[in-house]
Amino acid sequence: MAFLDSLEKMFDPKSIAIIGASDHQDSVGQALMKNLVGSGYAGSIYPVNPKRKNVFGIHCYKSIGLVPEKIDLAIIALPSFIVPRIARQCVRAGVKSIIVISSGFSEIGKKGIKLEKDLKEAIAGTGIRLLGPNCLGYIRPDKKINASFAIRNALPGKLALISQSGALCSGILDWAQKENVGFKYFISIGGMLDIGFEDIIEFLEKDPEIESLVLYMESMKDSEKFLNAAKNFAKKKPIIVAKSGRFEESAKAAVSHTGAMAGNDAVFDAAFRRAGIVRVEEIQDLLACSEAFSKQLVPKGNKILVITNAGGPGVMATDAIIKNGCRLAVLSRETMRKLNRVLPKNWSHNNPIDLLGDASPERYAKAFEIALKEKNADCIIVILTPQAISNPSGVALQIAKKAKNCGKTILASWIGENFVEQGREILQKNSIPNFETPEEAARVFSYMNQYRENIKNTYELHCELPAMHRPDKEKIALEIKKILKQKRLVLNEIESKEILKAYGIPVNETLFAKTLEEAVLKAKQIGFPVAMKIVSNEITHKTDAKGICLNLSNEKEVEKAFSQITANAKKFNSHAKIAGISVQKMVESSGIELIIGAKTDPTFGKVLLFGLGGTATEIFQDKSLELIPLTKNAPCEIVQRTKVYKLLKGYRNKFKADLTELAGILESFSHFANDFKETVEEADINPLLVSNGKLIAVDARIVLAKKAQKTGLK
Repeated sequence: MAFLDSLEKMFDPKSIAIIGASDHQDSVGQALMKNLVGSGYAGSIYPVNPKRKNVFGIHCYKSIGLVPEKIDLAIIALPSFIVPRIARQCVRAGVKSIIVISSGFSEIGKKGIKLEKDLKEAIAGTGIRLLGPNCLGYIRPDKKINASFAIRNALPGKLALISQSGALCSGILDWAQKENVGFKYFISIGGMLDIGFEDIIEFLEKDPEIESLVLYMESMKDSEKFLNAAKNFAKKKPIIVAKSGRFEESAKAAVSHTGAMAGNDAVFDAAFRRAGIVRVEEIQDLLACSEAFSKQLVPKGNKILVITNAGGPGVMATDAIIKNGCRLAVLSRETMRKLNRVLPKNWSHNNPIDLLGDASPERYAKAFEIALKEKNADCIIVILTPQAISNPSGVALQIAKKAKNCGKTILASWIGENFVEQGREILQKNSIPNFETPEEAARVFSYMNQYRENIKNTYELHCELPAMHRPDKEKIALEIKKILKQKRLVLNEIESKEILKAYGIPVNETLFAKTLEEAVLKAKQIGFPVAMKIVSNEITHKTDAKGICLNLSNEKEVEKAFSQITANAKKFNSHAKIAGISVQKMVESSGIELIIGAKTDPTFGKVLLFGLGGTATEIFQDKSLELIPLTKNAPCEIVQRTKVYKLLKGYRNKFKADLTELAGILESFSHFANDFKETVEEADINPLLVSNGKLIAVDARIVLAKKAQKTGLK
């Protein structure tokens, strides 16, 4: 509670000191004073600047320690080198919270990092919470507080925004004025020295007036706290995130296929899904979604009904609806009957409902009223194109009037500029978001529907491992400990398979041979035909090293393959230590090769990967990710998000897989990765072969964490 109280002092202060206040034109100190005084703030304002006697007609103090009142919020706008010293003065003066506007900290390198460390030490253990550094400040219109140096104030509303980019905040404010979008909180979070996204989300969750939350994110401090806070918020209201850095290369040095494929940004997608968050790709979508969520109902399903006065835009809307994973609503007989009575004979007789180019406001009104009663539709997108006899304002008035409390999501696209501008304004003022194109309207609806689907994840429990597949974890730990003592981090195929087998995962029987004689003996023991593979800690991808021979049907072929494989391996890597050869029963190769993997993500911890496997894994990149441990529905969902899922269902009666068994394997693999999350860095099964309706792990690899070698197995 002390934490929430401290943020209450920051975001609802009764007294504010601006340290670095100025009346010098174009200075940050002047902009802060101008905004705070101009916003109508009713609390006490104390300018602090030793070089000024007064600022904006208000008495100016030489230091924060001379201010006669205890300050709830101090805003520091001074050069970075002096900020840590000023923060210490704030501590001595009993200031409750601080915003550091100043830049010049970790973003500039070594010198700035040292200043940031000093600033953190200045407030450590004091209970003071700090927003920033390098931030714009915040705006709270309902309290008439503009504690920022933004070029515009925010309109009052029920949307909350948190952004790491101050410049983006200014752009959003400019857009919001035009689109009549208001905010309850508008917060620039900056460098997150102290306060992170998770802190503010937890604070905002207590405010019942907030209808949705918008985030612009570049990084996060504490992923576990963030996901918990976001999940609690998303259960009640939507969170929309634009996360930059989608193409950062984060897996160059990965040892396994999984490490190479599971880029950091894809893990953010999985994490956001788990927390019920909607992630958008572009800033434009962030703004559009924020408007839609603030003005419209969350849809009850994904079926859309389109009303238009032109066929072309209706077709474009249809394409976008399907492309974004939604569906066209099928018109009921009753709806068709009613539309036939009020529309011209040559209307489209289908969805989209084409009212024709001469559609009047009255025709739009009648069709819209009928569409509102269509039970198959969750959303109505109304499109208007400017034609000679169009009446954009009249249509907008009719739609706005009938849309009130209708129980459906209503979106609009008045296509054009000046001719439709007045109509757009009518829609906006009546809480109907308008989009420049039908495609944008369809895309935004898909994000709204995504929230509806993602929110289910926040209520799911983690899946349990069946009793028959619960392994002897102590025995596995001892085996891993032996490997660590050998100063090895990479388990060979045989060792890896033994662990997976203990978790109930079906593996192809595999034996180890050090010598040619042993290889022949093991092959006869397993039974021909067999496959043979190189076993070497220095050779990760056996195919690249030509270290695999398949379909060996007799002893002579085994002897030849042994010599060939070892020679190829030495040629591929002359420094590689060849431990021996794995010999395994040859399995039917005409099937689907899958990959299941686990990776330690630096932000979110263990992540599970599923997708198309085999030698072309990295080429096709058909993958899906989930955070570990998996929730109950996650094993099915991770499979359904891939392209290979269509094959697994039994494409043209071929390759059909037991999807229930596959889900069980994913659960078991997830439990293994979670049980040894501190010890195992990466692991994968590649391929997991689907053949003749059976699933079998043909190859596997487990890589231990370097820290496990240093600290020992816990």
